Amino acid sequence: MLHVAEHDPVVAFMLARYPQRASIQTLFYLGFDRLALTSTPGLRFWRLLGVGQGRVFDPHPDLQRSALFTVWDSLAALQHFEAQSRLMQRVRRQSEEVWSVQMLPVRWHGTWGGGDPFARFTPAPAPTPGPWVILTRATIYATKVRTFLAAVPLVAQHLLQQPTLLNSVGVGEAPFFYQATLSLWRTLPDMMAFAYGSAPHSEVVRRTRRENWYKEDLFVRFRPVAAQGTWDGVNPLAECNNAGDLGACTE
Repeated sequence: MLHVAEHDPVVAFMLARYPQRASIQTLFYLGFDRLALTSTPGLRFWRLLGVGQGRVFDPHPDLQRSALFTVWDSLAALQHFEAQSRLMQRVRRQSEEVWSVQMLPVRWHGTWGGGDPFARFTPAPAPTPGPWVILTRATIYATKVRTFLAAVPLVAQHLLQQPTLLNSVGVGEAPFFYQATLSLWRTLPDMMAFAYGSAPHSEVVRRTRRENWYKEDLFVRFRPVAAQGTWDGVNPLAECNNAGDLGACTE
């Protein structure tokens, strides 16, 4: 069982979908909300993210969706933001669907924006059962964008064929150059088999290192501790909730 106390640091990810008529507003808020986030108490790290079409990386933006990735000094600070901030009140009022997950980083390597967003966290000594959230992100060299885009479709197709993939989404801080994928998996062994055992993905990983595609990259394994709302009509991590408390994720 995982537990986060009020004073413990925590990570959150939110995905919102808006009506088609609000597409232009979605772009506006991706810029405007930066002001509010910069002055939010207890918010250590944040990224407002655009979302690609479909369930994997896509260079074509989905203007009806946006995402927010945050790292908090404490669970209490996150809960206050979700309950009291004008930003979250507006998201809930204007969106058709909102899904959010609170999670703990278990293992990670790399940097984001030149630093380690998870410096306050202690890596777990060993894997534990239950669903997993995986984040991979990279800053791509301009000279490698075309190569990156050409390699994506085969890996994306193979990812969506995985039977224990619960859902996934491609997000980014800016088109083409700053890209990330967040995926939800039922078990860790299946995720690792895809990441390190499948020919399409492992070959691309080798190429990224050999051909130096990335200026910066980051890989993170998270254990979700609670999830609320819906994503494509369901909560893919509903099993993470324990009587409404931030508590347990078990298989």
